[in-house]
Order: sequence, then structure tokens, then C-alpha cells
Amino acid sequence: MDLPIYKLTISEDDLESGVEFISLVDKPAIEKDFMAFNERRKFAIQNEEKRIITGAAMLADLPIYRRDDSRGEYYVVFDKETIYKIAKKWAKNNKYNSVNVDHDKAIDGCVLFESYLLDFERGIMPPKGFEDAKDGSWFVSYFVEDDANWEKCKDGTWNGFSVEGYFDFVEPKEEDKILQDLKSLLSKWNGK
Repeated sequence: MDLPIYKLTISEDDLESGVEFISLVDKPAIEKDFMAFNERRKFAIQNEEKRIITGAAMLADLPIYRRDDSRGEYYVVFDKETIYKIAKKWAKNNKYNSVNVDHDKAIDGCVLFESYLLDFERGIMPPKGFEDAKDGSWFVSYFVEDDANWEKCKDGTWNGFSVEGYFDFVEPKEEDKILQDLKSLLSKWNGK
């Protein structure tokens, strides 16, 4: 039996809804590591490291596995429109440098360098290494000022970003459940 897929969204009017932190983690839920640009790729200043990490904060339409006591096992997904609302509210609330580690301890010294949503129609394409990211995915880059934090980015202690916030579950419509069951049956039938 396939697991249910819940769409997550936010309320633009609810003050608690949305992304509070972007967390540096060792295993991002989106299963995509960030890229750490170090001394091998110089900036305009010749002898200093760029100290920029770039990666996906949210990938559009990617099912992310979850498990909890109330729903059991399931997937959550953010669509393009929801990611747009989340990123807009995050910016409006000036959360640019709200960074923590492993969804626990807030840290200083990570400064937002850029934030953008993929928009294929406007020519905003995925960075190298993320070519499979779907339209509407959200990417961020941070300048890591703190030496100890930079070392942890370079040595692989932290490999990616994970958003932390409050989201609303949208229950699948009955038609969506039926469609999921049909897709499951077809994939099992075609696999035999």
C-alpha cells in the first residue's frame, strides 16, 4: 500500500505560519547536499575564500517522507505556488539570517548572499548540480563568516539546508486518494 501524500501550505495571515529558520544539517530531508565553494573557486579577491554555500531550501513537488504518532507514515509535498508564498513571507518577515544547526541552536555568522525561486519562463534556471530541480524550487546561498562554522561546511559536518517552520496540512481530496490507489495498482501491474 502506498503512503498518503499531504500537500503542505501556509496562511499568509497567520503570524506563526511559515519558515522561521533555515537549518544547516547533515542529512537534508530533500536529500540534496549544498555546494560549498572554497579556495578552489576564487572570487575577485585572489587570496581569500569565498565562503559561500549554495543549495536548495525547498524542492517543488518532491515527496518528503515523514512519520508521526497522529498520521503514521506519509509524505509531504510543497508545490510551486506554496513555495512562492513561503519565500515571500520569509522575506517580508526579514528572516534572511535566521539560521540554526540541526533545528536546534541558532547561530550567527551566516549571512544571506542570495535567495531565488526557479522560474523557467523568466530564465531563472537551476544551478549546476541541481539540473533536475523543478520550476518553483527555492535556492539560497549563505556567506559563512565564522571560521568554525566554515570548517564544518567544508568537512561535511553539515551537508545541506532544511527549512524549519509551521505549515498547514491539506488533506488529500477523495479523487486524489482514488488516483493514488490507481497509480499504485498500475505500477504493481506493470512491474509483474
